[in-house]
Amino acid sequence: MQTPHTPLDTSMADDDTPLQNNPQDFGKSLHGCNHYRRRCKIRAPCCNQIFFCRHCHNEATSALTNPKERHEIVRHDVKQVICAICNTEQQVAHVCTNCGVKMGEYFCGICKFYDDDISKEQFHCHDCGICRIINHYRVGGGAKFFHCQKCGSCYDVTLRDNHACVENSMKNHCPICYEFLFDSIKGATIMNCGHPMHMDCYKEMISQNQYRCPICSKAVCDMSRTWRRLDQEIEATAMPEEYRYEIPILCNDCNNTSKTSFHILGHKCSNCKSYNTRRIGTPNNSLEPQI
Repeated sequence: MQTPHTPLDTSMADDDTPLQNNPQDFGKSLHGCNHYRRRCKIRAPCCNQIFFCRHCHNEATSALTNPKERHEIVRHDVKQVICAICNTEQQVAHVCTNCGVKMGEYFCGICKFYDDDISKEQFHCHDCGICRIINHYRVGGGAKFFHCQKCGSCYDVTLRDNHACVENSMKNHCPICYEFLFDSIKGATIMNCGHPMHMDCYKEMISQNQYRCPICSKAVCDMSRTWRRLDQEIEATAMPEEYRYEIPILCNDCNNTSKTSFHILGHKCSNCKSYNTRRIGTPNNSLEPQI
């Protein structure tokens, strides 16, 4: 029975230094694509084309002009690989059946995944059903991650009992770039509300002074200093007499409704003191949201 993922070669010489001339290491890290260093290519079972990895395949097919021809590869369906050293096509395996080189220092027989760069601390998560690397969701190595059953993905151990769970949250698209998050090669982060997005997208959003989750509109970070500054600005800026009235609001952070004095700078929730609110009516209206 094939081992799902093969452990690293820890062979040592007599002086306790790693062997440098192991025939299996020939060409290590010299082949591959922009996504992975590996010594083999895969034959896509869906279109019978050859690519270095599934991401190369998906990028190529997504660029096709005919929408009907666009498709993504299912990694588990890969059956054939081509050795990059001797060009021999063969069934998926860790070591080439012809020249004997390891086609990847890391190998997973379930995901058909090869990678010569083991600094990523790859591991196969049986709950996710795929391999994870250190740049995925800020996790790496079996001791550094845990699988959140509710969120449906692996997270850094620092987030254990320290994040808001949202059912299958990672099995959705990034709300900024709309790339599927679960198996994205880009790092992701979890906002205070529990919704995830790519880390790069999150940083870009913050740089544009956008501090609300695009999905639920809750604040994505601690805004207490901003709210205190607004308190001071509102206190120092009196509204004209004709604008001194109350309006009904809904708080995006605590979901409570209340009435507050109208002000051009913001409307404060009487429950949680947040200014992340929205008007839900006109003066003297009820607190029911407007349709």
